[in-house]
Amino acid sequence: MITITRKQVESVLNALEKGKVRVAYKENGEWKVNMEIKEIILEGFRLGHIVEMSQGQFPFFDKDTFPVRKFTKEDGVRIVPGGSAVRRGAYMAPGSIIMPPAYVNVGAWVGEGTMVDSHVTIGSCAQVGNHIHISASTQIGGVLEPAGALPTIIEDNAFIGGNCGIYEGTIVQEGAVIASGVIITSSTAIFDATTGEFIRRNADGRIVVPRNAVVVSGSKPIVRDGKPLESGVHLYCPVIVKYRDDKTSGSVRLEDMLR
Repeated sequence: MITITRKQVESVLNALEKGKVRVAYKENGEWKVNMEIKEIILEGFRLGHIVEMSQGQFPFFDKDTFPVRKFTKEDGVRIVPGGSAVRRGAYMAPGSIIMPPAYVNVGAWVGEGTMVDSHVTIGSCAQVGNHIHISASTQIGGVLEPAGALPTIIEDNAFIGGNCGIYEGTIVQEGAVIASGVIITSSTAIFDATTGEFIRRNADGRIVVPRNAVVVSGSKPIVRDGKPLESGVHLYCPVIVKYRDDKTSGSVRLEDMLR
């Protein structure tokens, strides 16, 4: 068993913040996990000690290996005042924006021109691409354990509406639009109304929202022996109502002036 030192943890956190390494990366069209990086992050929790970390008049307590990240003007990140925090070891690309209050956890990667809106949480190791709007009160799930688990991934140019929850290694492919209030987990079958088929977990046990899909909240009847139950009770079910077109792109167009 290889012993990981605090110096190694510090080195990896620095590399993560500079975007030199990532917890997950795309290779030949497939997302892969850098298990070594995740294991070092986990070891950082074991090696850390709980200390008081005062921030203004509000003291808080956390492992000393994972303080709140500090930014400079040269980082090129807009952090609007009002109570947001980015944890040590998270990458925020130049041109990204954080509206208050919001939280970005360790190992997360947030791309250029992406806005993290008010009351948004970006979970540990989540990968959020370029030119994305994560709308208010949305949660992007995190994952540190097990080390090989794929984090939640939002690819470039996607749009995530308000009060959404994207969890458990879900992959939202490039250009997809997730309407307000949609919840997606690894056990959430998505119905594609354009084909009449359900999109279920892939071979890795993950839900993949197709490229340019437009997903809204829907429902499906509870079925037994191939027939809907007479109770009329329905279960929650996200529905792909169409694939992105010019009208959709116009309604979710990001305002460069805000960036």
